[in-house]
Amino acid sequence: MNNKDILNKLTIRELEEKYPFVINYFIENKLDIDNFKEYTFTEYLNHFSEEDIEDWAIDKEKLMEGLIEYITQMAAFLGIKEESGIESLTIIAGTDKSGNKEGFKEITINRSEIISIVGPTGSGKSRLLADIEWAAQGDTPTGRSILINGEVPDKKWRFSSNNKLVAQLSQNMNFVMDLTVREFLELHAASRLVEDVEGVIEKIIEASNNLAGEKFDLNTPITSLSGGQSRALMIADTAILSSSPIVLIDEIENAGIDRKKALELLVSKEKIVLMATHDPTLALIADKRMVIKNGGISKVLETNEEEKELLIELEKIDNLVQGMRNSLRAGETLRKTF
Repeated sequence: MNNKDILNKLTIRELEEKYPFVINYFIENKLDIDNFKEYTFTEYLNHFSEEDIEDWAIDKEKLMEGLIEYITQMAAFLGIKEESGIESLTIIAGTDKSGNKEGFKEITINRSEIISIVGPTGSGKSRLLADIEWAAQGDTPTGRSILINGEVPDKKWRFSSNNKLVAQLSQNMNFVMDLTVREFLELHAASRLVEDVEGVIEKIIEASNNLAGEKFDLNTPITSLSGGQSRALMIADTAILSSSPIVLIDEIENAGIDRKKALELLVSKEKIVLMATHDPTLALIADKRMVIKNGGISKVLETNEEEKELLIELEKIDNLVQGMRNSLRAGETLRKTF
């Protein structure tokens, strides 16, 4: 994350969690940030009125530059190394089940991009996932190689159980633990050493209910969640709490959730999203789509302008069907609206 991202993307609470010493910077500059913990530093500075800026002689640019310099110097002094994270994933072609070369040379997927995977059942989607998850280096049946940020990946992505490259979201998600939603999220947050557990839990339940057809609360037993509610919870949990930079979604069209909002949530959290789907709407929402045949990627297609226009019509139909689904849930009589 570059300096601009620190100011524009991390909330003040996240800044304090990542760099506890920034509290001293706020105190030294007499910045009262107590009621602005969920704001980014840029948003906090922008909340001041012109009158405030004049009365208190606030120099926003100087404060922003000063915070960046303070973090840089303190991190260097304390020996804190920045994790660059995953900006891109590159798949270098291998062969299909017959030994034929795949129909592309390489494909690079950047953070916050969506790639759809299309093809018949049994065509090789799981093998593709495994190659990515294991950060293959020509040592799997397909002969594919995976690069992270354009380079041969660090061994932690291959051999460390603490650095999962891929989080999988299946269409079949059933809980068996006798826990409430709150208890489940508390366990996951604790395993990630999250400091503001309550704040993270609130974000996840809010995001979950934004996706689910039927709302639920933190006291709901997870075993009583419907299929759609379970998937909504896991998508929100993966977006907000999971450390995995790559998310594979399997057949989200049958998930019983707001699919577009689910994708927007994952992308907003800067995940690389790979989505196996048979739904034309979801396939065209993606930036590109991989077509898989006989165990190999036969071609990679970019969504063209004609398809984008078609997507607009498909989304209208999708919204119509979603509206009817909500009416049915509410016990209303359906009426022709087209």
